[in-house]
This record gives sequence, structure tokens and C-alpha cells, in this order.
Amino acid sequence: MRVFNRRALLASAIVVGLLPSTALFAQNKPSKISIDWATYNPVSIILKEKGLLEKEFAKDGIQIQWVQTLGSNKALEFLNAGSIDFGSTAGSAALVAKINGNPIKSVYVYSQPEWTALVTKNDSIKKIEDLKGKRVAVTRGTDPHIFLVRALQSVGLTEKDITPVLLQHPDGKTALIRGDVDAWAGLDPMMAQAEVEEGAKLFYRNKAANTWGILNVREEFLKQYPDLVKRVLAVYEEARKFSLANYAEEKRAFQAVTKLSDAVADKQLKERTTITFNKIGPEQRDSILQAGIALQKAGVIKEDVDVKKALDDLIVDQYVATN
Repeated sequence: MRVFNRRALLASAIVVGLLPSTALFAQNKPSKISIDWATYNPVSIILKEKGLLEKEFAKDGIQIQWVQTLGSNKALEFLNAGSIDFGSTAGSAALVAKINGNPIKSVYVYSQPEWTALVTKNDSIKKIEDLKGKRVAVTRGTDPHIFLVRALQSVGLTEKDITPVLLQHPDGKTALIRGDVDAWAGLDPMMAQAEVEEGAKLFYRNKAANTWGILNVREEFLKQYPDLVKRVLAVYEEARKFSLANYAEEKRAFQAVTKLSDAVADKQLKERTTITFNKIGPEQRDSILQAGIALQKAGVIKEDVDVKKALDDLIVDQYVATN
């Protein structure tokens, strides 16, 4: 009888020992993946429209939740709150957010854009110095904001020399067209529309000061589901390569959600967006680093911050292979 009890006890122990592994397996498969789409990230629009992530994760029973973000600031806000798992931002915006404590990792390049410039309808504004004392619409925590700070810095000015009017990107464009502000740190596609259809002028451009379009993931999600992150990026690659090979389809999908004209769509997608990169390599790192150093000189990032160390802590580049 004692032998039977010992065997039963042993069998029970084996069964109980299996339970944690089963529970762990369940925990390693989330019920859903939340990811953003944005008009400043055309690849995300193709990804969403074609249902590529839904197809990839259907066999796992994982749902895909889509959330539109209107700018880097919103994507970073949602990432920080855990409302999304993946978010589209500018590289410089991600760096500043990381320094300020946002637990994210940058894992993928979705574009090399010239998506921002300084825009006006005021004929008296022809150069950066003309902004002194003027009202300028800007969205804090975004590449256009960082672009504005760096532009002012280049001529010895700071934000204290202008009157920043804090608006989300679409509202900034509206304020410019109505004459409520003198200038706007613009963002495509609203900037392209203002230029093509509403008489706005891009009076200061600097493609090199536009930092890369970067996809970020929550640190906790990456730590918990590294294989899922790799799969998401593989599907992103599928959408990027499809967009490269099928411009007409990319443009059609973009216009379906933006309702913008052919001329405006071509201005953003053909002239000002390159999607031939995917990996965060030396060129991307240096672009983001230079933005960080400039922001430190401008006082946006504190003097005691090691910007390069923060950048190294931000970027994780092993989840995608170079083209």
C-alpha cells in the first residue's frame, strides 16, 4: 500500500511539474498585438489594408488591433501607456522619449523621409531669422519640433525668440492656412497638401535634419515575445517590398485613407519618401545621434545625459536582416 501511495505521489508530482510549463506556454502567446498606422508611414497603410499581420497570426489565435497615430508624440504616448505594442516615430523623437524614461526599443526603419520643413504663407518670412518674434505652430515631441529647434539654433536663435503655438500636426496646418500663425513646422502629407493646393511655401528645407522613420516596440513586449517581434518585422518587410514593387498600389491605398489628390500623394510618396532601407545601421544611428547632440546643445536634453549611451540603449538591430 505504501508503494502504491509513493507511486501515486510520484505521478502527481510529474503532472504538477508539467503545469507551470503549460501555463508558461499560454503566457508566451498574447491574445492580441496592438500596432499603429500613420499617414507619415505609408508602409503601415499597406500592411493594414492587405491584412498581412492578420494572416500571419491567425494560426496562433492572436488578434491584431490597429490604432492610428497622428504624430511621433502620440505614438510615444501610446507606447508609454501600453496602449500599443509597436509605434511609428521619427528616430530623434524616439531618442528623446527614451532619455525621458519611455521604455521602448527601436527595431526597424520604415522610411527615409523628408517629411518636415519650415512652412509659411507670409511673404515677409523668407529665412529662419525672419521667425524672430513670430507665432510658429509646432507639435512638441516630434521630428518637426526637433527640426525647428535645430533650425533656430543654426542662426543663433532659440524657442524663446519665437512664440510657439502648440498644436497637433493637422491643426498646425489649418492654423497656418487661416493666418492664425506666421509659420508652421510642417509634416507630410499635410505639408504637401498646403504646398501643392493652398499656396504655402517651404522656406527652409534640410533633408539631412529629417531623422529616419523608425518602428519602436515596448521593451516589455520585446522581452516577453522576441519571436513575435521577429515575425512582425518579417511581415513589415513583406509590406515594404510590396510597396517598392507596386507604387500604384501604395499610392491607391494611401489616397484611400487620406483622400488626397494625385499631386499631393506623389509629392509625399515619390519626391519625399524613400523606403529602400530596413535596418537601423550606422547611417541611421549617426543621423539620430547628431539630432540628439544638437538638442543637448539647445538645452532640450540635459547636459549630464550621455546621448550616445542612450542611443545604444534604444536601438536593437538584430531582429531584421539588411536588404
